[in-house]
Amino acid sequence: MEFYYTICEKTVLFLYFCSMNETKKSVTFIVNPISGTHSKKELPELIEQYLDKDVFDARIVCTEYAGHASELAHQFADEGIDIVVAVGGDGTVNEVARSLVHTSTALGIIPCGSGNGLARHLCLPLDMKKAICIINQCKIEAFDYGIINDLPFFCTCGMGFDAFISLKFAEAGKRGPITYVENVLKEGLTYKPETYEVVDDTGTQRHKAFLIACANASQYGNNAYIAPGASMKDGQMDVIIMEPFDVLDAPQIAADLFMKTLTNNSKIKTFRTNKLHIHRKEPGAIHYDGDPIMTSKDIDVSIEHLGLRIVTNPEATEDSAQPNPVLNAFSDLFNNINNVREDIEKRGHRIQVINKLMLRRLSKL
Repeated sequence: MEFYYTICEKTVLFLYFCSMNETKKSVTFIVNPISGTHSKKELPELIEQYLDKDVFDARIVCTEYAGHASELAHQFADEGIDIVVAVGGDGTVNEVARSLVHTSTALGIIPCGSGNGLARHLCLPLDMKKAICIINQCKIEAFDYGIINDLPFFCTCGMGFDAFISLKFAEAGKRGPITYVENVLKEGLTYKPETYEVVDDTGTQRHKAFLIACANASQYGNNAYIAPGASMKDGQMDVIIMEPFDVLDAPQIAADLFMKTLTNNSKIKTFRTNKLHIHRKEPGAIHYDGDPIMTSKDIDVSIEHLGLRIVTNPEATEDSAQPNPVLNAFSDLFNNINNVREDIEKRGHRIQVINKLMLRRLSKL
């Protein structure tokens, strides 16, 4: 009799797991029709054509107002949807992701924005068809995310010049890396640095800085690497303090952002921590994943370890911090320019030539 029950129990378990294997996963695509720079009109047809129907039951919903993506994602997580896919720019990804933290629902990404910072860091394809094929493989991993003054972020947050540039970038009529570089070059030379009190587990330090950025991932987007060595799995943020710089430093800093060499710049100080408090003299702007907002004098930033599940690319790891040799040589060019600073100062018009040369070369990368 005991043997009979054992066989029955095993049979029931076998049938249970078979039925589980036959159960399809649920995936919902949240589409922001007005975000980003790419048209999403062809998305339904691509999903119909390339999403594996043997694995997934799918539906598509569109956002109708600011914040709607977050509301929808929260609803779908409560329903137990397996994967919620954000289709849009970094703002849409942030809205969806913030509602999925500490749930069993995984975040999928079809990047359609101008920056696509998180997608680029995770080496996810920017092509919609290829992004759907990544979802088919359904490899899901847990990653860290950050919180700044109760606002979740997944790539970067910051204050000072960082947040100021986010405001300018949001106001710009066009997007892309050249727009970002132009803002850095034009606005950085007139922006006045602030003094910050920075408190971590090692104590309190005062820094006069153009910006303080806290990075969970390696880049802002557009392959502008603020923290080339950042990992989203180490339970820490990379803190980047940019000291005041002058007209001669601007081209080097802008170039280093795109060459993964920023940490080698003499104007950059970095350290890692899982929790940070920052005090400044006046209230002002901060940004979280590029979205600027006004806040108080006191800023708290922390990392939530492995709090978000994300559909990843099985053929890639987190973005490598190794620079391209050609780009590294380009960085050396600007370092050599700095070595002859006195000569450049006597010929001020050459600064404009350097800036134009850098922008021209970056546009060809």
